Amino acid sequence: MKHYSLIVIFLLFNSCQYFGKQVPTEQELLAKELNEINWKEVDEFPSLVDCEKIENKTQRQQCFFEILTQLIQEKLSVDTLSVLYPELDTIEVKVTVFPNATLQFEPQFPKDSVAYDTIKIDSILKARLVDFPKVNPAIKRGIPVKTQFILPVILKVE
Repeated sequence: MKHYSLIVIFLLFNSCQYFGKQVPTEQELLAKELNEINWKEVDEFPSLVDCEKIENKTQRQQCFFEILTQLIQEKLSVDTLSVLYPELDTIEVKVTVFPNATLQFEPQFPKDSVAYDTIKIDSILKARLVDFPKVNPAIKRGIPVKTQFILPVILKVE
């Protein structure tokens, strides 16, 4: 009986360490959460009012890109870009959607591009690409975030 009581007492003292587990600190929890977040992707892509009714995430994103590209093409088709630069049929435009729902457009040219007056093309884009419909910004964990993407815009349709 004496041996059993010693074993029981030994087990009681050793089992106390299982109940005293360390609670992680706030910094440890924050670091763990930050490591789990994929900073390269958003939960919801930016969208236009016309695309809001689409439930499928991929189709909504495709709708947004198609409508935005079409709007840019329409605004640039009435300008002199095709007259000034007849060899320019497609231009890549970096679109930035800010958390406050504003848009910024920036033409992307090849690094060795000397055939175009980039400053002139940039000023034409800034003058023409105004008055867009309201764009809802991208959402990451419930917070509006800035997103950037490059759209190929076709200037000449033949």
